[in-house]
Amino acid sequence: MAEFSDVNAAPIAVTPTRRISGEPRRLRPIGITMGDPAGIGPELVLRVLADPPAGLAGAPLVIYGDRRWLTALARRHGLPPPELDVPVVDCAPVPADLAPGKVDPRAGNAAWLAVSTAARDAVAGRLRAIVTAPLHKAALNLAGHAWPGHTEILAAIAGNVPVRMMLANHELRTVLVSIHLPLKDAITTLDEEAVAETISLTNAFLIRAGIARPRIAVAGLNPHAGEDGLLGTEEIRIIAPAVRAACRNGIDATGPWPPDTVFMQARGFRQHDVVIAMYHDQGLIPIKYGGLDEGVNVTIGLPFVRTSPDHGTAFDIADRGVADPASMRAALRVADELSQENSHAEPGNAEPGNVEPGNAGASSGLPGSGPGIGNQQQTGRSPESGRGHDRLSQ
Repeated sequence: MAEFSDVNAAPIAVTPTRRISGEPRRLRPIGITMGDPAGIGPELVLRVLADPPAGLAGAPLVIYGDRRWLTALARRHGLPPPELDVPVVDCAPVPADLAPGKVDPRAGNAAWLAVSTAARDAVAGRLRAIVTAPLHKAALNLAGHAWPGHTEILAAIAGNVPVRMMLANHELRTVLVSIHLPLKDAITTLDEEAVAETISLTNAFLIRAGIARPRIAVAGLNPHAGEDGLLGTEEIRIIAPAVRAACRNGIDATGPWPPDTVFMQARGFRQHDVVIAMYHDQGLIPIKYGGLDEGVNVTIGLPFVRTSPDHGTAFDIADRGVADPASMRAALRVADELSQENSHAEPGNAEPGNVEPGNAGASSGLPGSGPGIGNQQQTGRSPESGRGHDRLSQ
């Protein structure tokens, strides 16, 4: 029996009994947060529980949210109530008069309470992974929680560890140097250290995920990767030195590559296993162009596994019973796969914050069944891979 934190009380005892398939095993649970209750997050959680990913390996699950809100939503849409499948850590009260599909600070606060409580339990070793349903950034900030998103919240709770956002689907992976910054700030704050750190974090994560020697392509910032300084000098001053430093450290990094072609070269992992993008939309547009149904967001650098769907709260369809849980289902599957290794011990009872970063079982040899995150056939870079385009890194 594990003790999970209630936000306004002493830890409450919860026995995570739900095992989706296979023989029961002594796995630490995966926590699932309900997200903004005015959006589609709670419905996604219920739909994933009703129709979980195939082969979830007998993983116990724990929901963080509002039991009454989830139960009422389940009844409205003919879904099994959550307590029939998994325990609920009742840590994020939702007022009964909350309107779906509207920005509301009360909903933002509930989302905050769910994710912060789950994160503390993950840092304390009580969870092996977290899957977060979407929250609404405006509602979060109106509630007094001045964060740009999940990634930054989790990094702070984990001890201000350096983290990056990876988006992946069945044919492409990208990791962002900057995350939720205005474009002008993403450009002016770009520096060699941030690029180098992104390359290093990405390489370490993909090795843990089962790729022995990741092939990392680093995108340029400017059109044509600066065209030898004619269209911008960031490639010469910032990006190329970071790539050279990574190579000296034994990392297979190349670039800067022209941003308008490098993602095509990386499709299907033919020439690159991952593309490092300089800012949010540079990396996310290619991923989301391929569809939102199977994309997964993975936060790399945390002392625990965290995944999420690659879409938002979808207020326009909230509480209509039509939300597609495919990306949420993929996120749960990937969280399970990434956190399998070293996760068979009983959940810890340490106080939140007493777990050192990197020691919470966040590594795993990932099967190739995940959405383009784990083992892929390794092939050498072809002569047509455009090595001449990364001349700035030589």
